[in-house]
Amino acid sequence: MPIAQEPQPMPRTSQAASAASVSPAAQTARELVGKRVAVLGLGKSGRAALAALREIGATVVPVDDAVQEPGVVPGPALDLGSIDLVVASPGWFPQVEPLAGALAAGIEVWSEVELAWRLRARPDAYWLGVTGTNVKTTVTGMTTAILRAAGLNAVAAGNVGTPLVDVARDPQWDALVCELSSFQLAFTGTVAPRAAVILNIAQDHIDWHGSFAEYAQAKSRIFRHVRRCAIVPDAGLPRSLATGRPLGAGLATLASPPGPGQVGVRDGAIYDRVAWPASDGPTSDTAAAVGEPGTELVRLDRLTGLAGPDGRLAPHLVSDAVAAAALARAGGVDARAVALGLGGFSVGPHRVETVAQAGGITYVDDSKATNAHAAAASLASFPDGRVVWIAGGLAKGAVFDRLVEEIRPKLRGVVLIGRDASPWRTALDRHAPDIPRAEVAPTDTEVMRSAVARARSLARPGDTVLLAPAAASMDQFRDYAERGDAFAAAARALGDRGADTGQGAGQEG
Repeated sequence: MPIAQEPQPMPRTSQAASAASVSPAAQTARELVGKRVAVLGLGKSGRAALAALREIGATVVPVDDAVQEPGVVPGPALDLGSIDLVVASPGWFPQVEPLAGALAAGIEVWSEVELAWRLRARPDAYWLGVTGTNVKTTVTGMTTAILRAAGLNAVAAGNVGTPLVDVARDPQWDALVCELSSFQLAFTGTVAPRAAVILNIAQDHIDWHGSFAEYAQAKSRIFRHVRRCAIVPDAGLPRSLATGRPLGAGLATLASPPGPGQVGVRDGAIYDRVAWPASDGPTSDTAAAVGEPGTELVRLDRLTGLAGPDGRLAPHLVSDAVAAAALARAGGVDARAVALGLGGFSVGPHRVETVAQAGGITYVDDSKATNAHAAAASLASFPDGRVVWIAGGLAKGAVFDRLVEEIRPKLRGVVLIGRDASPWRTALDRHAPDIPRAEVAPTDTEVMRSAVARARSLARPGDTVLLAPAAASMDQFRDYAERGDAFAAAARALGDRGADTGQGAGQEG
């Protein structure tokens, strides 16, 4: 499936063209007055877009197959011949009508992110972009904490749950840290962040994009108009995706220990060896290398909010902190703000969160690990042979051979959940046939209670039962948060039912 066409500016009215000082928001508002705009999908971002468009005087047609409200049109019933612009919510597949028809007809398609950029209240408020297959939310939160420590009125928005169009139209914000999904980026064309990072790229969302190449290409759009610097890992596909950045925008990389032009960990601290550009635009200084020793940003032993119950820092959380430090530095903050922001940051729920301990076994919720790459990072944080892994869910066409082959040494046992466990079953049969395994029937109405009970029966004192499903949750749960909450409740109930004495649910299955 081809990526959507590059969004282009709407035709200027003569009044707008003659007013050079008109703000971007006022310009877009003038251009859209009287235009017929179809908003596809009435989730949180779709409703925010709907409200913003109505406020500026566009004629809005809300479209959603599942919402029965006055004025809402089912997708197949939309008359595209009367539509000037489509604003598509992330959940709307490009292969599904009327989005597929709009793309085929050459009707302009914007994401809610594109709309937010064009309606931003403060052109001087800068945006920092975060994308990647995994850990976007953690890095977004860390970066926001650093900016706030620098005295900026900063907010995290986008794919973290707060629609960007609501935040961008609020003049109170000095800086926006924008978590952007590949779905959003596919229909985003003029957004120009001060700096942006692609954290990683792994097989995911192929069903939406049509191929891995198209998925990666969508991610690369975050660099298309970046003003100061693109940031990527030193090795792998993300580096090649940065080649499309504008002339004059710098490139910084993430590596440990850091070499010239890099940010990374050395001698127990995060160091910055980049000379960051000091201004926006094509005339900015390109990010360059600085010599040893560079700038020490923060010592790892100060990151107490990232440590697990044993005081250890998981390697992937250290990598997240490095990426956030680099992005904030590209935004212009000083080293002191990095130390203060990261030093006070704690990981949110459902991200390698210890939720219970019973019978000498620790229960860890990483329900946010919704693909193989995230699950591998989660499992890598634990000792070999000491993890009972709860996996499964909505695979979205993914295969798990490489994941199982990589993490097999970590496993004590595996419990499979989900309506279709066959992708995990196949990978385990090939690469870990000797690992004890249990499955929860897809018809089980107490999925997580049963999964935790079976995991308890496989675990030994000192082990960890880890929910890192490597899959989306929507086959059996509303979202990853509900899945994680169900796991936590089941794990905590073990102690209530006497797991320490070998009674109750801990002995089931």
